[in-house]
Amino acid sequence: MSSNATTRTGVTSASRTLTSSTIGSVIEWYDFTIYGTAAALIFNQLFFSNISPAAGTLAAFGTFAAGFIARPLGGFVAGHYGDRLGRKATLVMTLTLMGGATTLIGLLPTYEQIGIAAPALLVLLRLVQGFAVGGEWGGAVLMAVEHAPDDKRGRYGAWPQTGVSAGLLLGTGVFSAVSLLPEEQLISWGWRVPFLVSIVLALVGLYIRFRITESESFVAATKSAGPSRRPLVEVLRTHPKQILIAIGVRFAEGGNYYVFTVFVLTYITQQLGLPRQVGLTGVMLAAALNIVALPLWGALSDRIGRRPVFIGGAVFMAAYAWPFFWLLDTRSPVLIALALAVVLAVPHGAVFAPIAAFYTELFEPRVRYSGVSIGYQTGSVLLGGFTPLLATSLILWSGGASWSVAALVAVGSLIAAASMFAAPETFRVSLIAPRNG
Repeated sequence: MSSNATTRTGVTSASRTLTSSTIGSVIEWYDFTIYGTAAALIFNQLFFSNISPAAGTLAAFGTFAAGFIARPLGGFVAGHYGDRLGRKATLVMTLTLMGGATTLIGLLPTYEQIGIAAPALLVLLRLVQGFAVGGEWGGAVLMAVEHAPDDKRGRYGAWPQTGVSAGLLLGTGVFSAVSLLPEEQLISWGWRVPFLVSIVLALVGLYIRFRITESESFVAATKSAGPSRRPLVEVLRTHPKQILIAIGVRFAEGGNYYVFTVFVLTYITQQLGLPRQVGLTGVMLAAALNIVALPLWGALSDRIGRRPVFIGGAVFMAAYAWPFFWLLDTRSPVLIALALAVVLAVPHGAVFAPIAAFYTELFEPRVRYSGVSIGYQTGSVLLGGFTPLLATSLILWSGGASWSVAALVAVGSLIAAASMFAAPETFRVSLIAPRNG
């Protein structure tokens, strides 16, 4: 085969893999988003109707948190098999589990129909969702970054990251559409539609996923030294500093993202007394801007490094936490949309876009899936699932004052900035060569 043909084949493979990772990420996060939106707006009426609205909201956010508890387990299992058997088979498994669990949520009876069994089944399916998404993220970003040209790893890694916002946009858009139904129809059947759509999206994603190939770095590592027999144990033994750094940098976006996209819906409707459409529209516009911004931040990290882009974004997020809530508290739909657009496109974009490439570059190939999954998903369970619950509790504790949640956002952002400051710059390291902890 000629060199030009080889090059074209490589470009085609990289493009197909990038498309697969991004679309799979969109589907997974669509499923995760519609649950968070439903938990913020409607699950307290459907599955916790026997308690007060405020307690029902806390209970609904508790089920939201349950998904994050399962994420590390999903990440550990997927990391083990992803490092031993390959990324592709593992990603097929995660997408199948997520699509199945989400569809079944759409078929669940409510508390009024079967009593306490309804929230119990909801929690069980939420755990399956969490397990699936826990294994998805690491594999999706690894496939994108490991197939990327060396000077475009930040940009390639940012594309699966757009799947989070694209899934948010799609999920919020579908929920926004069904929210236009009369309240009685929304409660009786309309809420089920976003969950049932998942089965169609999952089938499309699986078709694309079956057509991708394994990455060069994984194949090379397997041929030279064989797969690790116990990748989880090996990565904990050989890369402890990298894992701590990977957990620490998640404090900027791991929990704060859910303040900006999930908790904010409850804050706008219950605390500010505005229609749910104000929050949904603002989140949708912000998510659309975030999709545009993430590849740009990823490309910038290819030019100047992961550390300056990330640290700048984390510090900006800490400083912007109070102005963000001041804008929300104006009750102006335009200023609320502006507050959300700025926070997702600028500081969140800057801290989230480089993480995919940074995590991939932080670990050597034979334990990379495990290392990435442990770092990312441990941060998820510590931060993401409990942040809306903690933010709601802080609002109740402070008598409705938003400064307490702003302080929560700022502290997390500064912890992440300090963690990245302690990290090495990685944007020029080899993805194939082994490295020590």
